[in-house]
Amino acid sequence: MAEQLLEASQYELMLVKFKKHKLAMISFWLLVVMYLIAILADFVAPYSPLTRFGELVYAPPNTIHIRDEQGNFHAPFIYRRVSKLDEKTYIYSFMDDTSQRIPIKFFVKGEPYKLWGLIPGNLHLFGIESETPLFLLGSDKLGRDMFSRIIYASRVSLFIGFGGVLISFLLGILLGGISGYFGGIMDLLIQRLIEFIMSIPQIPLWMALSAAIPQEWSGIQKFLAITLILSLVGWTGLARVVRGKIISLREEDYVTAARISSASDMTIIFHHLLPGFTSYLIVHITNSIPGMILGETTLSFLGLGITPPNVSWGSLLQQAQDVTVIGFYPWLLYPCAAIILAVMLFNFLGDGLRDAADPYSH
Repeated sequence: MAEQLLEASQYELMLVKFKKHKLAMISFWLLVVMYLIAILADFVAPYSPLTRFGELVYAPPNTIHIRDEQGNFHAPFIYRRVSKLDEKTYIYSFMDDTSQRIPIKFFVKGEPYKLWGLIPGNLHLFGIESETPLFLLGSDKLGRDMFSRIIYASRVSLFIGFGGVLISFLLGILLGGISGYFGGIMDLLIQRLIEFIMSIPQIPLWMALSAAIPQEWSGIQKFLAITLILSLVGWTGLARVVRGKIISLREEDYVTAARISSASDMTIIFHHLLPGFTSYLIVHITNSIPGMILGETTLSFLGLGITPPNVSWGSLLQQAQDVTVIGFYPWLLYPCAAIILAVMLFNFLGDGLRDAADPYSH
């Protein structure tokens, strides 16, 4: 093993060190699971995000039982739920009909769907064969299953980070590299542009740009527009750091040797200078993705991002703006838990990648 490490490349050594970081590895595999769930949302979610159960408005989460009223053990099941409208307060109250057990099954046929909009199917990972719905995380003001809506919303909230980070990462490296390597008037113009963008308050800038998105655009068009908005204002910090790093490295002997050997300027920047601070670039990527997720959440929460009938974690939290509603229906805050989990996992993953890429870490 020691001999293999002596002959290993930089990236192979990084991989070995990363695998020793248990928290980062756990975070990596949990993120893989989250993204697989998002990709297979039609199959994983019991219902579509728009399916309504009119008599079960603001229904609390179902209690999953393994013992009945007589103390006998069964496979996981729920009781049939009965709703009753209070004619004075116009608030539904719910109770379980313990005479009717409804088993929870895996690979159940349910609502038809088209996986990725192409493959028709009606098989769901789990569900129940009954008109009574299964609400693992309760329902919203229109009687829609919160669990299914959170699963579908993860498609937007998780993948918007990758698109935004890719664009801002390329802009930051390209403009920061040009600014630091060439200097002069090019450096002056790029730095003044960065200072102008950074001087604008972030949330008002997001709001102004997102307000320019036509309301008649489809969900996909709005998704791409928000990705572009977040990336166009998210590259400045990386560009400044890249500029500083390149200024400190551009006079090194190996850069001078590359210049003498007729290497092009772009080759020197991307093949000789940028690899010198790989650890920072890796950490920046993993920390920027949760930043993009939070940015989209902020815009959608304010009503300027993803709008109905499309769903994201931020748009789901719009129902949680009223403190009174939260007092009666706290399960409307569950999208917050998904956001916090995703952000924490990316941060833990970033810590592990930073330690693996840092040659001085132990």
